[in-house]
Amino acid sequence: MIEDLWDKPIELMIENSDHFRSVSGSREAMACLMTCWPTTGGKHFSAARRACLGAIDGKLKGAVAHRAFVRAAEEAGILRS
Repeated sequence: MIEDLWDKPIELMIENSDHFRSVSGSREAMACLMTCWPTTGGKHFSAARRACLGAIDGKLKGAVAHRAFVRAAEEAGILRS
């Protein structure tokens, strides 16, 4: 079963602190990681990509992808608190 939507969306600060993006599922998170992420490396970035792909493929729970994406956003300094 694919668990694409998350219970709680994650808000990111993209480009500057005045522009926000809400991410509410694994597919959306994967698209964000691939297109508008400020860095293309880091331990948590790679883990988030793997977790989101796993959730999309139905191999991981959406909650696992959610946690990994939050850690990657913290690592990149774009998580809106």
